[in-house]
Amino acid sequence: MNNDPAHFLYDYLIETGISESIARYLNLIGLLLTTLIVVGILHFVIKKVIQRVSVLFARRTKTNLDDIAITNKLHRLLANVFPLLLAIELIPVVFADFDYLGGMALKFTNILAIILILNIAKSILRSLRDYLKTLPRYQDKPIDSYIQVFMIIGWIMAILTIFAIITDTSIWKFFTALGAASAVLLLLFKDSILGLVASIQVSMNDMVRIGDWITFEKYGADGDLIEISLATVKIQNFDKTITTIPTYALITDSFKNWRGMQESGGRRIKRALIIKQKNIKFLTPSEVNKLKEIQLLHDYLNLRNEKIAKYNQENNIDKSLLVNGRNLTNIGVFRKYMESYLSNHSALNKNMTMMTRQLAPTPQGIPIEVYVFSSDKRWKNYEYIMSDIFDHLLAAVTYFDLEVYELPTSIQKDGT
Repeated sequence: MNNDPAHFLYDYLIETGISESIARYLNLIGLLLTTLIVVGILHFVIKKVIQRVSVLFARRTKTNLDDIAITNKLHRLLANVFPLLLAIELIPVVFADFDYLGGMALKFTNILAIILILNIAKSILRSLRDYLKTLPRYQDKPIDSYIQVFMIIGWIMAILTIFAIITDTSIWKFFTALGAASAVLLLLFKDSILGLVASIQVSMNDMVRIGDWITFEKYGADGDLIEISLATVKIQNFDKTITTIPTYALITDSFKNWRGMQESGGRRIKRALIIKQKNIKFLTPSEVNKLKEIQLLHDYLNLRNEKIAKYNQENNIDKSLLVNGRNLTNIGVFRKYMESYLSNHSALNKNMTMMTRQLAPTPQGIPIEVYVFSSDKRWKNYEYIMSDIFDHLLAAVTYFDLEVYELPTSIQKDGT
């Protein structure tokens, strides 16, 4: 009589008079059912124990890493480890009389073990990613890119190992073949490789961060960067649409990052009024006296008038013509008024560049540009401040006998 546990049922069936072939199959079925029941019970018990221990441990610890691991179902995956190891150990016993089936079952369970290891690694990496994103110093880093790189490497290793198990071939032969096929793999994973390189350079050089406002004219993107992955970058435009661009475009193409403006003391206002050239003139003494009624110009005009009068007198300038000697012009006084108005505006940052300047003449007229920085960088408030400034300047132009250029009505209608 055979004392082997694998043949316990087989020996019993033989003693009852059942044929050897039927006894072997019935013995296989019995052992298989017993193994499934034992493995199932063990899995259920371990799952309950690990789940309870994980919850108790998470409640007592201060860190939220364990809570995140539970959310990513790491404890459920770990509960499968011991039952699977038990199944692998019992397969030679269950299929003792069926070598071919035993080999197939062993390959199947080994493949399941590889998939389980891959899923555990995936859960760990996701938990680590979610945890790092809760830390301020990592919230703007492209963590997803690095996670995806590890997962790609993991999947490649897993697939090669599975092929090695199925074909009964050494895994090192697959790695040798992988080296020979590297050109094909580089072609297949070109975007991923470029994305990895881009992610590393972006992170090391601090080119962009999650949450940065960037403008990518080539792709029509203008908004907040919400995600950096291995292959793509997602930008939520201000109209709430999503633009997806390749990650490697961050290092191969030109884009504008507004982070410097957001971290500075103000947001730039750079806009010009175009003044008609035909209205520019020298100011007569009566016109100067009239402009002195403007409070922002009163002291300036008094001081300027004294200096001009003194210069003209010392140099015996004939003032029968205004063009002789030194004179005030309406556009020059208006530019000074703009400077005084801006310097007294409460919404502008006085510690940053603040000026008005005359640009080169154009066919439409003379551009007088405002170049200042608003203290409030929020988009809505910024637009309000800029509109408020130019509302006032547009209304003030007429006090200096100047006109702002606009396309003549006849041309607007005819289109010529």
